[in-house]
Amino acid sequence: PAGDRMLQARPDRRHGVEHRTQPALVVPEHIGVSVDVLGDRARDPQGERRGRPHGERPGELAGQRGQVGVAQRPLQRGQLGLGGGAVDRLNEEIDQLLRDQSLDFNYTGRKVMESFRISPMADAFFRNRQLLKLLSFVMGKPVIPFQTINFIRGSEQSPHSDSIHMTTEPEGYLIAAWIALEDIGPDQGPLEFYPGSHRLPFISTKEYPSGNTHWTIGSESNKKYEKKMVEVVQEQKLQPKTFLAKKGDVLIWHANLIHGGQAIQRDGATRKSMVAHYFCEGVICYHEMSQRPALIEKR
Repeated sequence: PAGDRMLQARPDRRHGVEHRTQPALVVPEHIGVSVDVLGDRARDPQGERRGRPHGERPGELAGQRGQVGVAQRPLQRGQLGLGGGAVDRLNEEIDQLLRDQSLDFNYTGRKVMESFRISPMADAFFRNRQLLKLLSFVMGKPVIPFQTINFIRGSEQSPHSDSIHMTTEPEGYLIAAWIALEDIGPDQGPLEFYPGSHRLPFISTKEYPSGNTHWTIGSESNKKYEKKMVEVVQEQKLQPKTFLAKKGDVLIWHANLIHGGQAIQRDGATRKSMVAHYFCEGVICYHEMSQRPALIEKR
């Protein structure tokens, strides 16, 4: 199959290769959005030739150092169409689509996939021109809207990075934008992330006993991947940070940033949110976990 040929052409990268310095997050102020980058800027003379994203190359995002980063040029409130009214309309639309069964949860019981296809408000955020412009700047390539996932409750998902599910060659050309659709407190299963984890080597199915063969996919690949990621977090002594978002906040992260969902601590608590994923143009896009090519719809 075409997907198999594509994957066979991908260079073999194993755990233990040199760590890379990459931008991890854009952390907004409440409702508005400002650019913060976690981690020191790259100082690698080979970066340009290795095909790294814009922000990973030497000299880019100069002066934005340290674990927290420095906010630059905050976008004005409402500039991404994320004011309270827009968020309320998005919530109303998703709730109605769930009620009339135009949308439904996937096998996890937590995720509503690709709402942008039938929700005008979800699609408006997904393809917001200011957001696309910002993401394209960070990546150094035009981005292509790929997928959205809506949540009503917290995911409670184990630590993972998006790169195992949505993968590129060269590595690192996927970026995610997550929006809080309500105020989120510590008992609602908030999102957590591991600062610095984006610098670690990318984990592929060759770095853990996935059960894959040349002909079949391992039946417990995801479970074994999650176990591997717990080991990575422990080995690297990574410490999680909790993102207690306000309604309309947007969080942007790199494909290799380890993140997950904390446990829900209050019965009936919601954590309404939506995450959008974007591939970059001009790179190979596929799904490492399922060993399939990514099907991208262009408009």
